[in-house]
Amino acid sequence: MSYFWALITALVACVGVQADSASSLGALRLRGGGNVFSDLQERVSNFLPRRAGPKIIISGAPASGKGTQCEFIVDKFGVVHISTGDALRAQVSAGTDLGKMANDYMTKGALVPDELIIDIVKDRLAQPDCARKGWLLDGFPRTGVQAEAMKKAGITADHFILLNVPDQVLTERVMGRRTDPVTGKIYHLTFNPPPAEDLIQKRLVHRADDTLEAIKSRIQQYKENVNAVRGYFRHITHELDGVGDKHMIAGKIAAIIKDSNRNGMM
Repeated sequence: MSYFWALITALVACVGVQADSASSLGALRLRGGGNVFSDLQERVSNFLPRRAGPKIIISGAPASGKGTQCEFIVDKFGVVHISTGDALRAQVSAGTDLGKMANDYMTKGALVPDELIIDIVKDRLAQPDCARKGWLLDGFPRTGVQAEAMKKAGITADHFILLNVPDQVLTERVMGRRTDPVTGKIYHLTFNPPPAEDLIQKRLVHRADDTLEAIKSRIQQYKENVNAVRGYFRHITHELDGVGDKHMIAGKIAAIIKDSNRNGMM
């Protein structure tokens, strides 16, 4: 034990601590007050590598509330929110090689192929802010091909959050959606009505693809795609009921992410 106390005494001296009694750990105090061990813990932690932020994928059908939950997750955990649309537009705006290739398809009115979308996402995930803060992939991978490409690229996630909402509820949400083209804000005539101001009411837009036929087709396509994707993330999948108070749902998602971070640090 004498060697143990010699080590403690040496550590104490290094951090400017006085020992009132070598017979009790609780008697070790910092000069000016405070406990030696909390100070040592803080000093040592400064030299340890910091744990990277969480890596999250969130998936849900159109009008499942995915966008709202993304906002909560980013606000709570400070991760980098990445949607394929935003990442694609950033590449085009920056005039990168990937952006130029994507723009060629877009100007022709053609869909940007999976291979190019995958390269754009991979490039975004490789940026320093994603490595430091963690990331939130919004609706990607959308297909089994994209999920397979992620696997081959060695891109792994900590969580696959899947929001489940009945078709009838999705349809009701979509049919009542209205967008303000000036602010970009999305309202719902029943659940989140727009302000009563006449100017705002007149400029609201009902998207051309927010029709009953279109939403049914989009829901079916989503189901086919998500069934292919979820197989790649079965071990990290968390299925949640997307119907209910949005704050309650956000709380459940936060608890899942927090619990994983806590376990990963033990």
